[in-house]
Amino acid sequence: MKKSYSTLFDPFHFPSANISLKNRIVMSPMTHMSSNADGSISEQEIQYYKRRSHGAAMVITAATYVLQQGGMPGAPGADNDTLIPGLRRLASTIQGNGAKAVLQIFHAGRQGSKTGDYVSAGNIPEDREGAPVPRSLTEQEMEGIIHAYAEAARRAVDAGFDGVEIHGGNGNLLHQFLSPMTNRRTDRYGGSLENRMTLALAIIREVLRTVRKESEKPFLVGFRFSPEEAGTPGITMADTLSFVDALSDTGIDYLHVSLTSFRSVPRRGIQDSRSRLAILQERVGSRIPIIGVGSIYTPDDALEALSSGIPLIALGRELIMEPDWVQLVLEGREQQIRTSISPLDLQELSIPEPLWNLMMSIPGWFPLRSDPQVVDTER
Repeated sequence: MKKSYSTLFDPFHFPSANISLKNRIVMSPMTHMSSNADGSISEQEIQYYKRRSHGAAMVITAATYVLQQGGMPGAPGADNDTLIPGLRRLASTIQGNGAKAVLQIFHAGRQGSKTGDYVSAGNIPEDREGAPVPRSLTEQEMEGIIHAYAEAARRAVDAGFDGVEIHGGNGNLLHQFLSPMTNRRTDRYGGSLENRMTLALAIIREVLRTVRKESEKPFLVGFRFSPEEAGTPGITMADTLSFVDALSDTGIDYLHVSLTSFRSVPRRGIQDSRSRLAILQERVGSRIPIIGVGSIYTPDDALEALSSGIPLIALGRELIMEPDWVQLVLEGREQQIRTSISPLDLQELSIPEPLWNLMMSIPGWFPLRSDPQVVDTER
């Protein structure tokens, strides 16, 4: 290994949870659309994670729904106890390769529903043709959703996971409540930024209470969020700085910033030419660990991301294309790292067919090539 890359392999300790990681590399949660129809873990999922969990210090699963109402087709579920055996197998598969296993839990809101009951902070549909008009959740229903997150966390504890990550970004229900673009309520869940934070903070408190009661071993609770929205009115960087202040005061163990590029800079709300990661690290990094993600393909990219001051970096698309990323860097073979993908790589990379179809349906999401990359047969 090149000496300059040694920082990537320094161990890291979450002081609040008393959990240690073997290096600074996390597998980011990535939608795979490969669970069974009932939300149970499929064999394709097991092989997908088995192929990718031998290098990263921590693996965060695909978004796992807490209620059928907020589920997506092909997503895993944690909405009832019958799913615990499959979740247990997934956790043990990841842990068997030496990584900590974290279950990401979510409610899709207006983005999706397995029951056809699309809900949100209000009745504003997504900006796409044919998008269903969601109905506005009642306060009583929101109490039920808070409980559903806590129950999903309990199931993660029972299944042997090392933690849960509450997904509050990328347009899902918690994002919809935080954004003034989708939340125009006039009750205690809408209006001011403080009110729009209410649902997310209530879920965090209930999840923390539940895992502290249920778990006999150290257990992580993290929160993932998107720092800005492009449209107006939408979440600004100024909003996010206030939000991370509030998140840092809850007692959770880490924040995970969802970005397309770790180099991205603020659009609105503050005047600062530094990256969002650097700004967030300056704001709360001394209080809570931050995981950064977004277009990290090479070890030099990873070092650049860490130079913002954050302690942990997550690889998403890159670990789909190159499951052996960590091992190749450790062995000084970083020149062999795949940074593009071919249809002929599909079987060797254990990519489930539904995920491959999704990758092909979004132009520019993954760098593609027409011929298979020559791979060292001794990998």
